[in-house]
Amino acid sequence: MDPDSLQLGTEHLWNWLVRLLSKDSEWLNAKVKFFLPKMDLCSRDKAQDATQGVILQLRRLHAQGRATWQAFIHCVCMELDVPLDLEVPLLSTWGHGVVFPSQLEAGEESQPASQLQHGLKRPYQSSGSSPRPKQCKKQQLELAQRYLKLLKTSTQQRYGSKIPGPGQPLAFHQAYIPPILQWSRTPTPFRTQEGMAPGDPKAEDGADVSIRDLFSTRADKGPRVTVLLGKAGMGKTTLAHRLCQRWADGQLDRFQALFLFEFRQLNLITRLLTLPQLLFDLYLSPEAGSDLVFQYLEENANGVLLIFDGLDQALHPRSSRGQAGPEDPSPALDLFSSLCRGTLLPGCWVLATSRPGKLPDCLPTEAATVHMWGFDRPRVEEYVGRFFPDQPGQEAALAELRGSRHLQSLCAVPALCQVTCLCLLRLLPGSPPGQSAALLPTVTQNYVQMLSTLGPRGYLPPEALLELSEVALIGLQTGKVIFSVGDIRPPTMAFAAALSLLTSFCICTGPGHRDTGYAFTHLSLQEFFAALYLMTSPKVDGNALASHITLSSRWVLRTKARPSLLDHLPTFLAGLASRACRPFLSLVAQRDEMWVSARQAVVMQALRKLAARRLTGPKIVALCHCVGETQEPELASLMAQSLPCHLSFHNFPLTYADLAALTSILVHRNAPIHLDFEGCPLEPHCPEALVGCEQVENLSFKSRKCGDAFAEALSRSLPTMGSLKMLGLAGSKITARGISHLVQALRLCPQLEEVSFQDNQLKDWAVLNIVEVLPCLPQLQKLDLSRNNVSMSTLLRLTKVAVECPTVRTLQVRGADLIFLLSPPTKTAAELQGAPDLQGNAGQREEAQSRSLTLRLQQCELRVHDAQELIAQLQEGPRLDEVDLSGNQLDDEGCRLMAEAASQLHIARSLDLSNNGLSVDGVHCVLSAVSMCRTLAELHISLLHKTVVFTFAPEQEEQKGSWDRTVLPVSLTCQMPSELPPRPAAISLSACMPGGGGRCCLCSEGPPFLLCRLTHCGLQAKHLEQLCRALRGSCHLGQLDFSCNALGDEGVAQLAQLLPGLGALQSLDLSENGLSLDAVFMLTLCFSTLPWLLHLDISSDSQRVVLRGDRRGRDRLAGGSLPDFPAGAQFSAFQQRCVPRSLCLRQCQLEPLSLAGLCETLKKCPGPLEVKLSCEVLSDQSLETLLHHLARLPQLSLLQLSQTRLSPKSPLLLADFFSLCPRVQKVDLRSLCHVTLHFRSSEEREGKCCGRFTGCGLSQEHVEPLCWLLSKCEDLNELDLSANMLGDDGLRCLLECLPQLPVSGSLDLSHNSISLESVLGLVKILPSCPRVQEASVKALESGLLASPHPSLHSLGSEQSFWIHFSRQEEARKTLRLSQCNFGPEHVSRLATGLNQALKLTALTLTRCCLGLEQLTRLLSLLRWPVGLFSLRVEEPWVGTAGVLTLLEVCTQASGNITEISISETQQQFSLQLEFPCQENPEAMALSPACVHSEDQTIAGYQPQLTSLGWLTVTLGPTTTFLSGS
Repeated sequence: MDPDSLQLGTEHLWNWLVRLLSKDSEWLNAKVKFFLPKMDLCSRDKAQDATQGVILQLRRLHAQGRATWQAFIHCVCMELDVPLDLEVPLLSTWGHGVVFPSQLEAGEESQPASQLQHGLKRPYQSSGSSPRPKQCKKQQLELAQRYLKLLKTSTQQRYGSKIPGPGQPLAFHQAYIPPILQWSRTPTPFRTQEGMAPGDPKAEDGADVSIRDLFSTRADKGPRVTVLLGKAGMGKTTLAHRLCQRWADGQLDRFQALFLFEFRQLNLITRLLTLPQLLFDLYLSPEAGSDLVFQYLEENANGVLLIFDGLDQALHPRSSRGQAGPEDPSPALDLFSSLCRGTLLPGCWVLATSRPGKLPDCLPTEAATVHMWGFDRPRVEEYVGRFFPDQPGQEAALAELRGSRHLQSLCAVPALCQVTCLCLLRLLPGSPPGQSAALLPTVTQNYVQMLSTLGPRGYLPPEALLELSEVALIGLQTGKVIFSVGDIRPPTMAFAAALSLLTSFCICTGPGHRDTGYAFTHLSLQEFFAALYLMTSPKVDGNALASHITLSSRWVLRTKARPSLLDHLPTFLAGLASRACRPFLSLVAQRDEMWVSARQAVVMQALRKLAARRLTGPKIVALCHCVGETQEPELASLMAQSLPCHLSFHNFPLTYADLAALTSILVHRNAPIHLDFEGCPLEPHCPEALVGCEQVENLSFKSRKCGDAFAEALSRSLPTMGSLKMLGLAGSKITARGISHLVQALRLCPQLEEVSFQDNQLKDWAVLNIVEVLPCLPQLQKLDLSRNNVSMSTLLRLTKVAVECPTVRTLQVRGADLIFLLSPPTKTAAELQGAPDLQGNAGQREEAQSRSLTLRLQQCELRVHDAQELIAQLQEGPRLDEVDLSGNQLDDEGCRLMAEAASQLHIARSLDLSNNGLSVDGVHCVLSAVSMCRTLAELHISLLHKTVVFTFAPEQEEQKGSWDRTVLPVSLTCQMPSELPPRPAAISLSACMPGGGGRCCLCSEGPPFLLCRLTHCGLQAKHLEQLCRALRGSCHLGQLDFSCNALGDEGVAQLAQLLPGLGALQSLDLSENGLSLDAVFMLTLCFSTLPWLLHLDISSDSQRVVLRGDRRGRDRLAGGSLPDFPAGAQFSAFQQRCVPRSLCLRQCQLEPLSLAGLCETLKKCPGPLEVKLSCEVLSDQSLETLLHHLARLPQLSLLQLSQTRLSPKSPLLLADFFSLCPRVQKVDLRSLCHVTLHFRSSEEREGKCCGRFTGCGLSQEHVEPLCWLLSKCEDLNELDLSANMLGDDGLRCLLECLPQLPVSGSLDLSHNSISLESVLGLVKILPSCPRVQEASVKALESGLLASPHPSLHSLGSEQSFWIHFSRQEEARKTLRLSQCNFGPEHVSRLATGLNQALKLTALTLTRCCLGLEQLTRLLSLLRWPVGLFSLRVEEPWVGTAGVLTLLEVCTQASGNITEISISETQQQFSLQLEFPCQENPEAMALSPACVHSEDQTIAGYQPQLTSLGWLTVTLGPTTTFLSGS
């Protein structure tokens, strides 16, 4: 058919189309608005009739191009009631572009080009291409005012139309509810706008803000940048357009110009732009003088607002050239960066919107951040009320919403709220209550239901759905969210337009190049369609489908520059995997449900793998959304059990929907869980999602974003969480209004065990309001109110609460810390249900008596008047366990008041007044105040360390009995009272003194005496009298510590006179008081004036001076064993007891004169006395002086010289001391460094003496004088000369002097470098020592030392040489030689020595290297005059020699054999010989020659053997007796 025929055939269709559209002008206007988004319909069509208006609008649609016209024809056929006989020609003729009506071609040329973009758009004028002409100011102002008027008029026309968008309800235009805006970071002080009501919230972190407040920060210098952060669907783009509308309506009058740019459109511009081109070419061009207009904008930049929507969608990166200038072409993101940093239009206002994520570095660090949250319950209800036009519909929708928590969760997101209302609008009519909400359980099914209800005539074309889904997926994968008319086929475009799935707008790709762009209504809708394609397209296999089930982290600061467009794709895939979506998927895929079920199983399997993993907080939230969308209880239970018991979320935003998704998973958990939210921006009403969550045991929020709205929402959830034990709300911005809601909620939570409101900047009223709830929380154990604003008056009211509340155990305040520790009552419910009056009152009294309170008020700036009020409160309260008032400003008077009240406050452990400004003058006042406190166990005062601590004895010890006489110790130590175990009281007075000095201390242990320590107090001699007067009133002073002060010798002399008046002490410490040796002598006199003094310990190096008494004796006095005596007389019982006294003087210079003076002072000391001295070197003269005076001390029982170097002459001086002092019992000198002298008492009879001179380097030259000095000792029992250097010569000399030594016990000569020569000499010299009973020599074979001569081998380092004596001169002698390494040359000398030892009866040779041949020779050489002789040999070869061989050896002996013992296992061979009296000694002398004759045989000895009476032989382990006659 030729074109003319076609044109004639379409005239009927054209006329019919015009008539049809004239009847439905509203629908036509909506479609024209959709396809021509920038067209101004109202102003141009006002004067035309209906038919002409329809024709004009059809021409406008045709002018957009063939694709737009075809899509419009499809919309007509799809949405309007078109007869079938006309629908087919319409689609076949115009729906596929075969021919266009002539009516459309006519007049096409008459349409101005400006209508394609904007009703007021002028022809393109390039701005910035020519230099600015020099114009006068008046002309510039006129041009600028005309442009600003044009800009506002254009915006009014853009947003002033009342025509709703395609598919939108009539009330949609008015259904805008401002979202929740909350400051996240405010870099500059807040300034409210003029006209705002006083009391509006300030723009602090976490404060709610209105739209006006977005531009209320003070930033006179630098950029004024605000970033609006919100998740997808929160309404960021809607708010940006709403700002434009409000500016056009004059509500933002502070701005003269407003420009709105969308990065999704800027991404389409690939060329470089200047700022004038961005403002004029892409937005609105001035009528003339663009340069002058731009100059005006620069001069008035503080009145210019530029809005950039979708910063997270910016695709093109910044250039590397840095900041752009006004004339420098740059990418759009560079222009945005320059505007933010103030290099372009300095002083202008910039507002950017973005999804949460890492913001680009082009933003300045001082940019303000605002979080945009969704709807809370009032906003949802308001939105629903505006959405539904009629009252019944509103009530029905609100009833469905209030009865369904999951609907409330869906409507918290504004975009989903619109979808939900749209579905309810179609579902509510004719549906019973609750059924509509059941059809919308998840986000995914919400979208499915929306498609089902919005489909034209209830039909959803599968091809269009699948094609639109493919377009959505490709766009997300390529980062494309704006589509052109060519990207979508006309039927699919018509379908999307009919269901309002797409929005249209004008886009500019360059100067003069404008087109219409299409985008999905919401980004989440595009993600839904992308997921739908993955689930239904046969082109996507199972592996590809499973690869899209991933969880992306949503940390705010990560390396990823912008959020992905596929973040919510797994959520929709999980939602489509639900069984409820199976029919819908089968419809779209045009497959059976079995195929769909297999696709869903792939998704479920991927989710199961993720549910079993350990994930981070953001991924856990994302997985909760996915699992919740599946509606699979089994999968939810798997994930719930896999969650850790402590679940933490840090530093990423969380909405109500996020917590609702988490709660929906937790309801399937069996074990309790701890939830910790720290640093997370939280939607103000999100705690409402936790309503009824019984699995949460610990709940903690720590965020500056939490305010009163958050607290109010939390208060609605807390009473429903029955398992909650710990609640933490820290670091928030809650005021008294929010606290009032929480307090009311806490009253309904009796199971709480710990509550924390720290770091919330609470005022006094709020803190007191919280404390009032304590009686309503019987299980509460801890209440933390730290780091809040609490005044002094409120603090004292809190102490009163702690005193009166029966469950409070501890109130701890330290600077900003404020903590209540409580203990649940011990009364059971059955006991409390007894007698309500009498038993209840009795129980309260018993509880008050048994309760103990710990009060710590540290660094609270308490003063004297505060202490008075505190004392009045504590006197009426329970028993106090500990009171800590350290770090305050009590001064001397306040410390005195607290000390006086200590005895009345019933303090069980300690009172700490450290760091309160106590002075030296105030010390004695404190001592006087506590002197009569019988429970005080220790008082420690150290002014240098600012320590004042009172420690009290437990009441148990106090109740054991009354003490007639007790000793009070006062201690001032640096330990905290809570760390001190119960111990006797002590007082210590010490201070830093110039010049240093010795340390003097008197110590005594054992309760119930008081330890008083006054250390580092700067005490001098002038202070002692006043202090002792205060201490004299103490009834149980036990230990006194004046260490580390400045008493000096003068102070010690004065103290020695004052000590008797203080009674019996356990210890006195005078260390580090600058004492000299004269002070030491004065202290030694105290032995006679202070009967309780038993030990005096002085160390010069460490400046230690300690005086100690005997605890047991004082305990008996304190227990009442002795009657009361006057001071000093009560110690007469000590003199009747022989309690040793000791003087320990360490590291002192002991000169002869000093030693003489010391001994003179010791003469008056009662005995027994022990003296222990130590110095670096003690000269011979000093030693002689000391020994000389010691002999005149009859009470002396012990003298010790330790770590003191002595001269080599000292052994002789000490040996001579035996004769100088008959009382000496033992002299022990070791290594010339350690000397110990033991003395007998004067009543003790004379006894044996002992002398030990070991390791003294004694050699041969010392032997004779030493023996001569020792010979004067009448009864020397033991003499030890081991570990010296005697050698063979010294030993020989000593053995020669043995007859002169009066040794009656033993002589030890071990370790003296003795060789075998001395051993042989010992055997030789034995006859000359008739009193020697036994000699024993042992040397390890491995220790033999080499010697030039074989006979001079040393016996080794482990040698042992002992000689034992007997008082009988005719004693029988025994010689034991072990491991002496005899050689063949020593056998004859050994035999010669043995033959001369007439009294030698036994010889033992143990492993002396004596072989079989040497033994045979030794036996042959032995000649014994008369009697028995035993020989025992132990050698390794005995076990292998054999019996006959050993018997043959025995036959070589010259004497008669009486016994032979052979042990192969012990390798021993014993032989006993008897030598009878011989008439012919010469014949006996010839016997050995006969024995060793080679011609002799064993039979030759038969004459001798026949004379043997009995013969016994022991063979091996068993013994066989052989006898003969």
